[in-house]
Amino acid sequence: MIDRMMNNMTRDDFIKKVDQKVKLIRNEKDYTQDKMAEVIGISKKTLVQVEKGRKSLGWTTAVAVCTIFKDSEILQLSFGGDIQDIILSLAFDNYEEKYEKTMGGKLWWTDIKTKGDYKIQQNIISKHYRILDDKDRRICSSFELDYMNKRLSELSR
Repeated sequence: MIDRMMNNMTRDDFIKKVDQKVKLIRNEKDYTQDKMAEVIGISKKTLVQVEKGRKSLGWTTAVAVCTIFKDSEILQLSFGGDIQDIILSLAFDNYEEKYEKTMGGKLWWTDIKTKGDYKIQQNIISKHYRILDDKDRRICSSFELDYMNKRLSELSR
């Protein structure tokens, strides 16, 4: 079952979600605890504690897990597709940078508003927003709809 996220995910929410999924990701990749610990750069003892819910990966290691295992079906189902813009939105307020072309939101996204050559979309899982241009390239992402509406108005002038 797909877990529904809060409207405004925090770093703590993100870390907790990755903590809860790390054992599933390890099993998905058919890694031993030794191998998984080595790959993500922590001790086996720490990994065991995380998998038992007694310890947390923390921001840096959670980001590393999501970066290393970005193609994990477990992560994609947990966060709604590509996790990079979620990480960047949590790392920076209202992150903006020209991204590579996206698939246009056919699977994980709902169109919220269109103006000119740009559209705001919302991820159905994480609830964060992004603006795409007419070639489905990501312009910016944020958890704040007011900010996205302001940027849409600026971009479509």
